[in-house]
Amino acid sequence: MSIRHGLLALLERGPRYGSRLRTEFESRTGSTWPLNIGQVYTTLSRLERDGMVTQDGEDDAGHALYAITEDGRGELRSWFGTPVDRSNPPRDELAIKLAMAVGAPGVDIRAVIQSQRSHTLKAMQDYTRLKAQALADVPADRDDVAWLLVVEQLIFQAEAEARWLDHCESRLVRLAAAAATEPAASTGREATRSAASRPSTRR
Repeated sequence: MSIRHGLLALLERGPRYGSRLRTEFESRTGSTWPLNIGQVYTTLSRLERDGMVTQDGEDDAGHALYAITEDGRGELRSWFGTPVDRSNPPRDELAIKLAMAVGAPGVDIRAVIQSQRSHTLKAMQDYTRLKAQALADVPADRDDVAWLLVVEQLIFQAEAEARWLDHCESRLVRLAAAAATEPAASTGREATRSAASRPSTRR
């Protein structure tokens, strides 16, 4: 998630101070990715260092205001116009967990899958309830619409994870079935080869 570009997008609407940026960021994303104020000011400091924002005086309450620069607007336009890179995906804890669980002694991987599936389905139900609430209130402004898009992405992501877990379980069942039949098949082949190699006793 790009906090850097999210703050630039909010600053394009006009000068803001740190706490207001945090509030608006969380409102736009439904607090799905909460920020602490330290993250906001650290990011603003880096943006200022890179010439993308500048301090723009203070408001009536004495809050330091930040404004986007032309370089910042150029960076923001480039971000909106560039696809999110999927060629180097971030590490996924669940994928790593299942990869390590395969063949790990004493680990029932099907129990791991079932536990995760229950959690994922519950999360999907929670997100679906949030979506229903958002639609019942009728999105009135762009913050409401933005939150609706975010929660729908979370629903689709949970659905995809649940399907992937079903696939993992099916694959494990097939592999277990193949492993169960392999020794018997191997024994049959060995018996055939052994019989063929014995000298005939027929006269």
